[in-house]
Amino acid sequence: MKGKFTKIVAAAASCALVAAVGLSGCAGGASSSSSSASSSAASESSVELQVFAANSLEKAMNEVQSLYTEQTGVQFADTQYEASGTLNEMLAGGAYADALITASKATMDTAESSGYIDPASRFNMFTNDLVIVAGLNSDIETATLEDIASGNYTLAVGDANVPAGNYAKQSLTTTNPQCWISADGTVGADCSGKEGTFDGTPLEGKVTEGSSVGNVCQYANSGDVDLAMVYSSDVFRFGNVKNVGVTPADSHKNIVYPAAVCANSEYADETKAFLDWAFTSEDAIKIWQEWGFEIAAK
Repeated sequence: MKGKFTKIVAAAASCALVAAVGLSGCAGGASSSSSSASSSAASESSVELQVFAANSLEKAMNEVQSLYTEQTGVQFADTQYEASGTLNEMLAGGAYADALITASKATMDTAESSGYIDPASRFNMFTNDLVIVAGLNSDIETATLEDIASGNYTLAVGDANVPAGNYAKQSLTTTNPQCWISADGTVGADCSGKEGTFDGTPLEGKVTEGSSVGNVCQYANSGDVDLAMVYSSDVFRFGNVKNVGVTPADSHKNIVYPAAVCANSEYADETKAFLDWAFTSEDAIKIWQEWGFEIAAK
């Protein structure tokens, strides 16, 4: 009888152990499922986009990105602000980016032909004006391309990697006499503004070329040069310079800022969502306009 009782107790204990293990397994399964869902949510909220953007967008873009993070939780890596040509050079060197925003059609054309972007995602995001500026303490209050062509002023423009400099040189081919001679003889909007010379023009020996629009503005602000040619948005962005003239729109190519999702983006959908929001959100548009940018026609 004692042996039979012992077997019954042992069997009961075994069943209890099986039940405990089963419950533990179920609990473990629930925990695993919960952990998986939590991990998925964390993954979505930890999206971090790498943006490559033209120098002139820096201050406005920082505000726009902060607002987007506040509204969506999407984070941004250390956004790279460089001359548009330099951004393409970085991509050519293997740098990773999710979005590319350049300050000219030509630089985005290069990015597209080189396979750096998804062509289907490309669109024109902003427009801008090319203006003539002087330092805040300068006595110059107005200036035109004709004034520059007189040879009476020193000038700063961007170098070949700076789209604002390309547009400036395009405009300077339209003056009489010409102030910049393109290598292929083209002028105005037909000119790339990249290869050519100031030699033999009224500006020979009077031009300082900067590697960024920030440098160009600084040359004017410091008095190193009398005048500089930059975007209207740069007056808002950098301050310390004043707008003393606007170049004729037909003296250079249309100034547009194309945007696109990069071909190797790991977050293509999230990047497209950000660019769409930045282009259409009233809150974002207000920020762009405060910094002197106009949204391109849809």
